[in-house]
Amino acid sequence: MLARKAALSGEPVENWRPLRYFNLYRATLSGLIITLAFFGIAPRYFGQTNSQLFWVTALAYFAFSMLSGVGIRLRWGTFKSQVVVHVLGDIVAIILMMHSSGGVGSGLGMLLVAAIAGGGILTEGRIAILFAAMASLAVLAQQIFALVHETFPSTNYSQAGMLGITFFATAFLAYVLAKRVRVSEALAEKRGVDLANLAQLNEHIIQRMQSGVMVLDEKDQIRLVNESARQLLGIPENVAGRPVNEVAPELTALEARWRDDSGQSSHLFHPSRSPLEVMASFARLGRDGSHGALVYLEDASAMRQRAQQLKLASLGRLTASIAHEIRNPLGAISHAGQLLGESRELRQPEHRLTQIIQENCQRVNVIVENILQLSRRKAAVRERLELRDWLGSFAHDFVAQKDLEHSQVELDLRSASIPVRFDVTQLHQVLWNLCENGIRHGGDPSRLILRAGLSPETERPYLEVLDNGGGVDDATRENLFEPFFTTQPDGTGLGLYIARELCEVNQASLTLSPHRAPGCCFRITFSDPRRQEVPSS
Repeated sequence: MLARKAALSGEPVENWRPLRYFNLYRATLSGLIITLAFFGIAPRYFGQTNSQLFWVTALAYFAFSMLSGVGIRLRWGTFKSQVVVHVLGDIVAIILMMHSSGGVGSGLGMLLVAAIAGGGILTEGRIAILFAAMASLAVLAQQIFALVHETFPSTNYSQAGMLGITFFATAFLAYVLAKRVRVSEALAEKRGVDLANLAQLNEHIIQRMQSGVMVLDEKDQIRLVNESARQLLGIPENVAGRPVNEVAPELTALEARWRDDSGQSSHLFHPSRSPLEVMASFARLGRDGSHGALVYLEDASAMRQRAQQLKLASLGRLTASIAHEIRNPLGAISHAGQLLGESRELRQPEHRLTQIIQENCQRVNVIVENILQLSRRKAAVRERLELRDWLGSFAHDFVAQKDLEHSQVELDLRSASIPVRFDVTQLHQVLWNLCENGIRHGGDPSRLILRAGLSPETERPYLEVLDNGGGVDDATRENLFEPFFTTQPDGTGLGLYIARELCEVNQASLTLSPHRAPGCCFRITFSDPRRQEVPSS
């Protein structure tokens, strides 16, 4: 309720707290004056000129402090208006008590210094100077009033003037110090917001990291764990503050080994709550490691897959070099076999041998061409095309060149519009290879279904090639896209591997989808054509 009123008044809740302390000082001061005067232990000059005025003013001053406390609590008016009213009340009350106690010589005028200083700190701008001017005028008016009515035996204008100078000096210093404090507070608030934003950004980045991250304190309790680490370890979400030996006891043993042998910071282990094999790496927090440890978690299978890809890339470059060197002697062998086959002196069995030489030279040449094509592959030039129209043209060409019946290739288009981004030449090569495999391994007669549409889950376009063959077993499925893997004696084992590589270059994926019907279903999942184009490497 109070916060709501503070918001309506336009001032933060923190600004009202110093005003409450200032009023507490006012209440304490007025209460102390009344107590000392009541028990007769106050200085003798308290109320010596006009005791009745002194008591009325002291009691009214105390009541004013109580009423001010209620006004602060209930947020009467604006913050600045309350400060002005409070300081004016202090000036009036202290001037009256000073007049009833002998004037400037009583020393009560020095209490105005605290009031002016408090008002200068709580307000902004030149209001603090206004408070000093009003207090100085009030002191001067009190001296003039005492002179006119001959209240005191003598008046002291020099002391009143010194008191006014003190008021202005106090107001100026309070204004400068308050301004510096406000600048420091604004800077601290800005730095606090920056630090909070930075902490939130760091937490967002850590939570979205593919690598698992876990932070342990000096007592081996979990301070932070991101989503990837929870998935790798198979642990629930709310584990912050719990000991790591309760959540992942395997990490406790690995951490102990790491602290004993700091030279080995990476360890493989199998979490008890997850079927994955995880690689854990440790790093110390703080110079001496007294602030805990930072644990990095990686999926070992993904790391092996990346290593396998690097190995295959190196092997591809090596085989491309070897294939290039094979072409020259292969051409000489093929040419010599061709010339030998044209000789009239050869008998029929020898002609058969030259025919075998030519057939195997052609087969080796196909392998060399595939390898060189893979190593010399150009960057994909992706363009936007309508898959419905393009598939109709492709099916017509494929049926014509393979001398098939039109009923053997069926189109199943499940969306009115199927826009994709792909290199047209490379898409033709991929789909031609898949259709050739479907015809070769299909039933009798072979039959293909080209099914295309938009995925209802991701709204990404897809293209499926289904045949009516016998399908593949689990062992073959695992190695189907590996280079040089083939189930045919005359195959090269590079067709599906090249097709998948071409799909990945075009930001698509080629997979063998499981389905209940006989045969195989190869699925190309295209990238979202609505996203911004990303250059292919």
